[in-house]
Amino acid sequence: MARIGILTCSNATQDLGCSSVSCLADLRKRRGAFASYPADEPLDLVGIINCPGCPTLTGADKLIQRIRALTEFRVDAVHLSYCMKALCPFKGKYMVALEENFPNIDFVIGTHEEHITTDEFKKRVKCVFNMQRKTMVDIILDR
Repeated sequence: MARIGILTCSNATQDLGCSSVSCLADLRKRRGAFASYPADEPLDLVGIINCPGCPTLTGADKLIQRIRALTEFRVDAVHLSYCMKALCPFKGKYMVALEENFPNIDFVIGTHEEHITTDEFKKRVKCVFNMQRKTMVDIILDR
């Protein structure tokens, strides 16, 4: 049995409301990055965590702490979600730090099948992030 963890992008989950449905569906159906696991080997999803956000002075330190929350439960592999793969400008640095700190765990970039190009995905995400929305200031100022 392969014990799997998934790391998602906090911008996608917290700001855009991604519920990881596509990641979980393709885990169950063994598609996308999960297709590489042997068909006769059960996959056990141990947990899903999100990135602590784009780094500041801490770099990958906060991410390492979060990954430890999965590694304490004997994961064999941690998949960086498709949104991490497509959107994260720090994934290269993160991968180096994760592989260095957790040498016995496989880190895989990707989860679900990609249905549009990475460029189109980035364009759509940027559009959603830039949509006008009301804030608490608008409510307070009755706009």
